[in-house]
Amino acid sequence: MKSVAQIRTLGSRWPTTILPRDVTDNTVAVKSAWPPQLHLIMSETDFICNANSQNTPVENNKSNGTNDEEHIIRRNVSSGAFPQESKPEGRVLVLYTGGTIGMVRNKDGALVPIANAFVKNLRKYPNMHDKEYAEERFGPMGPLVLPMTDLDSRRIIYNVLEYKPLCDSSNMRMDDWIRIARDIQESYEHFDGFVILHGTDTLSYTASALSFMLEALGKIVVLTGSQLPLFDTRSDGLDNFLTSLVIAANYNIPEVCIFFGTRLMRGNRTTKASVTAFEAFHSPNAPPLAVAGIKIDVDYRSIFRTCHMEKFHVHTTLNKKVGLLRLFPSITADLVKAFLRPPIEGVVLQTYGAGNVPSNREDIIAEFKAAADRGVIIVNITQCSEGSVCSIYEVGKILMDAGVLSGFDMTPEAALTKLAYVLSKTEWDTATKRSMMETNLRGELTAGRSVTLQDWDLVDAVGRSLRISSPSEFKELGAILFPAMMNAAVLAKDTMKLSSLKRYGADISQPNADGRTALHIACCEGDITVVRHLLKMGANVHIKDRFNRTPLTDAIEHDRPEIIKLLLQCGAHLHERGRLIGERMCSAAAAGNLARLRSYHLAGADLSQADISGRTALHLAAEHGQAAVVQFLLEHGAETKASDKLGMTAKDVANPECLRLLNGENGSNKV
Repeated sequence: MKSVAQIRTLGSRWPTTILPRDVTDNTVAVKSAWPPQLHLIMSETDFICNANSQNTPVENNKSNGTNDEEHIIRRNVSSGAFPQESKPEGRVLVLYTGGTIGMVRNKDGALVPIANAFVKNLRKYPNMHDKEYAEERFGPMGPLVLPMTDLDSRRIIYNVLEYKPLCDSSNMRMDDWIRIARDIQESYEHFDGFVILHGTDTLSYTASALSFMLEALGKIVVLTGSQLPLFDTRSDGLDNFLTSLVIAANYNIPEVCIFFGTRLMRGNRTTKASVTAFEAFHSPNAPPLAVAGIKIDVDYRSIFRTCHMEKFHVHTTLNKKVGLLRLFPSITADLVKAFLRPPIEGVVLQTYGAGNVPSNREDIIAEFKAAADRGVIIVNITQCSEGSVCSIYEVGKILMDAGVLSGFDMTPEAALTKLAYVLSKTEWDTATKRSMMETNLRGELTAGRSVTLQDWDLVDAVGRSLRISSPSEFKELGAILFPAMMNAAVLAKDTMKLSSLKRYGADISQPNADGRTALHIACCEGDITVVRHLLKMGANVHIKDRFNRTPLTDAIEHDRPEIIKLLLQCGAHLHERGRLIGERMCSAAAAGNLARLRSYHLAGADLSQADISGRTALHLAAEHGQAAVVQFLLEHGAETKASDKLGMTAKDVANPECLRLLNGENGSNKV
């Protein structure tokens, strides 16, 4: 094989490896932009595997002469042996930051973190890695693969990025949260979901912070850990990690979540409740998003969906001048005054009961008012684990009059990290920041009345006619009726009905029996008004149906250019294997389907992507005499020297007219 060149991809802080195109390896070289064939860094134990199944390891990458533990495994959707099974794949990136879950016992029986041991142990663990399939597909040092049963809908493939040094969660800082957020951002388009392995002590703080920093999030991020190490004979770590992987690969829940025990909870609603129990975390003021039993039961109505039409991005600054102040009997005014003194800019105040302070302590009330008057944002939350602050009592209203904001039912972790996030928004003035602290940004607080089963008039009527009475049966009926009604409204182009269905409890992204959502149907139908309406209501662009198709796939295959642009604006991207996209483009080129190639090009596909035989769209267009397609491909930079597995280039198979175009004898091109 040819020599390996190592570079850094523009805009990336991670080293990247380029493998040149070879007759025996039809992998496309990395370009300066972020292509579908992007190579990602994995742990030290991983190597690059050749796409032709020879599995030739490449030497560990050393950047700038340093001992960089982060090395590369090709995250090329085209790499590895071509899979024989028909089931789609779910790809998950695991960020192993530290914590009990990955620790091992030393000779004295004490738990210790050992660098680079985690992935090695996972490869030996049959519950976590299908060694036979993985080695056949990717080679001995490829990504990890979960074992699969006939009941599974997806083959789950996951890569582990181990942090160095591994961090005890008690040592977590805001800078670590920013690092995690950036790592998710850099690999966002190449995975279906993310799992963060984390120590339990500050897990709720990290989850809350990430929920605000990951803006316009469209994919699931699951944080988990354990009370006992994963590799212990008796451990909660195995179930927590396995179930987190399954959820991240199969369920499109666009939130930062915590999975622990049997429940998937919204991260910014969760707090640690027990030092020793396996059900260590609880979400007192919000129901779980999913419960894992024999089946994983997702409550789609509880999912928080952003209604902003924008791409995923990360806010990478936090204001550290914030703090938590807990009231207690006989707290002194001097202590309060010292706490509120500059440079403090934001305070989470934990008060009694429903947000009460002693009404006979005018001295501390005066300190709160003075701080608020000079611009310090003070947010009032209850010391109780359940319930919300309110001003029904006189002693609670005193704080409102002093300029203290209501934190409603936010957890201390959510309130503190939200305050750090809001205060770091330099584009917002003080009035906007105060308003945002009382606004439900990521589902972190309860504002207003939520729809209950009793509000489902139509579902209730159908249920009565079918003699259904139990809440679980009503829930199952709603899961059948609402997707059907939404799809009918899409076909009728009835946007008012879509809005009404959402008000009555329908989840706008709830899939039907085939996993297809209203957005899938709308992209096929081609009415951009309906598509835009669904996106404004929070429809998710990343959901895959049982045929592994996203709304973008449908828009491409129905040649809807304006809808493709709109979906890209909202963060959609190509997700299929490069070879599969190559096959589709080759088929379109052979048939002279220029519109389809334009659709793929608009969606960001590499027009030089080869199929499994190494043939590109240019090969097929030239061979079948599709001159217009050849001209289009040349004008858009298609590679003319690409050779298939027989060593043939497009010129070698071109008919006379197309050969003239390839030789530059007719028209202008950019080759």
